Amino acid sequence: MNISPRSLVLALGSHWDVVEWLVQKSRDQLYFEPSYIVSVISKRQPHLSVIECEEILRKLVSSGLLEFIARGDTLQINSHVLSFVRSLTREHELGLSAVLQARVHAIREATDQLNEGVHLNNMDMMRHAAINLAELFRQISQQLDQDRHAILEIAEKAKATDSQLSATYRYRQVLQAYDKYVEPMAQMMDTGIHGTFYPYLEQAERVLDNAVERLTTQGSLYSQRQHIRQVAFATKDLRQLGREVLKQCSDTLLPLREEIRQHNQLSTSISYLLSQVRKRSLNKTFRFASLPLWQRDMPRRVTVGDEVLTIMAEAKNYQPISIGFPEEMTEISQTVLDIVDDIAVSQHLFSQLPVKDVLSWLQQHYGYLSDSTLLRLYHYLIQQEAWLCFQAEQAVLCELKQINVYHYPHGVASH
Repeated sequence: MNISPRSLVLALGSHWDVVEWLVQKSRDQLYFEPSYIVSVISKRQPHLSVIECEEILRKLVSSGLLEFIARGDTLQINSHVLSFVRSLTREHELGLSAVLQARVHAIREATDQLNEGVHLNNMDMMRHAAINLAELFRQISQQLDQDRHAILEIAEKAKATDSQLSATYRYRQVLQAYDKYVEPMAQMMDTGIHGTFYPYLEQAERVLDNAVERLTTQGSLYSQRQHIRQVAFATKDLRQLGREVLKQCSDTLLPLREEIRQHNQLSTSISYLLSQVRKRSLNKTFRFASLPLWQRDMPRRVTVGDEVLTIMAEAKNYQPISIGFPEEMTEISQTVLDIVDDIAVSQHLFSQLPVKDVLSWLQQHYGYLSDSTLLRLYHYLIQQEAWLCFQAEQAVLCELKQINVYHYPHGVASH
């Protein structure tokens, strides 16, 4: 039956809800009875009558969205429509790693063809080789993106399965996806000498860059150079996409795979045996068999150690220690505070400039003050900007009332 592409696309847009539902069900059911499709139409569009739902079914068949199988009355979805809707709704099945490997090997053949066209200076050969590379890059990118969503779907279904089921049954598709797709893809994308994905892409990128340089040197058309340059950019994008997809798929499936390994038959048996020992005790569990050599009887009598007895004896004979509090002091010596006019001292020093030792000068004229006050005045005066301050090279000893100061004396002089 000849199907009009325009009517097929128009019917797909008009009845998208029904077709999308059937595509999702196609994972578990290959063929559909007409009555089942009518029920699906009535669920998606409850305002329609039974006659109108049957009319929509006839339109789906006449437009080519649904096809009758040979020698039967059941219906199936058009294969082209099925793959198209799955790619749009991210419901694509996991592809074969062999198909991906075949396309990667085809990159090498197209690269050799492009390299030959560059050496022969054959523009037509270079153009056809670049088109082949671009088409291969597009197919590989599309397959990698679809496979990534398919693996995420497998992992989500495995996690959503009833937890009471065995781990082997729950993660059966996870094991198959890892062994048949992720592991071969990891070997193919190995950056070492055994990998083929990255070396072939790097070789294609070098040949494409060489072709762009050759065309630029020859003064070819801008459109020709731009076409090959865009293919070189697609090579870089595909290399990055391959790394991202492999990392995401490995990070998604590897934890689930390790969980299956941890819950194998041996671990299940050990868990069951330990549960029996916990419930029935060790002797009853191994009633008719000899106990393992590592078994050891543990005493069940509770005894008190010598340390506990010592602590109890000390607590029994405990007597509090009396602590005497200090008596109240009757007299408190008050610190005498010196009242000094710093400005007047500065003016006095300024009137007698120059002075070779400021601290000795303060002791000579203001020796009645306390040592702390003299030292405070000393530091205050040598930091003033009204005169020049200099320091002697020889250290001297200055005896105050209570302390002796051994220092390099500061002197002051006028500007």
